[in-house]
Amino acid sequence: MSQHDSEDRIFLRGLTIECIIGFVDWERRARQTVVIDLELPCDCERAARRDVVDDTVDYKSVAKRVLAWVQASQFHLVESLAHGLALLLLAEFPLEWVRVSVNKPGAIRHSKDVGVSIERRRSQLEASLSAPGAPGALPGR
Repeated sequence: MSQHDSEDRIFLRGLTIECIIGFVDWERRARQTVVIDLELPCDCERAARRDVVDDTVDYKSVAKRVLAWVQASQFHLVESLAHGLALLLLAEFPLEWVRVSVNKPGAIRHSKDVGVSIERRRSQLEASLSAPGAPGALPGR
């Protein structure tokens, strides 16, 4: 069964990162906390049979890449951060799809957090890179 057919998933929850996020003046000058959750397709059965990391998604590598990329990025919207991160993961890891949630704790008074949850597929990455006038680099780079 390929990862596309499998319903198995690897998840990373609560990845906490400081970055420049927001469109208000003070937000452009001060790093804020974002919390990222990821879901990635994985054929856990194949990986379990051989017990070899090459048969699965190396979530430590994914986490390190996400941390580095988000810390170096600057976005006005959590929507843009989530979309750019999804495209990055699809471009750099052998994934058919990715689900990304970005929470911005404390952004709304009287609310625990606010954010977005998106899902992107490899076909969307390929379409966005081949679109007329598409930039060669991913957002936030």
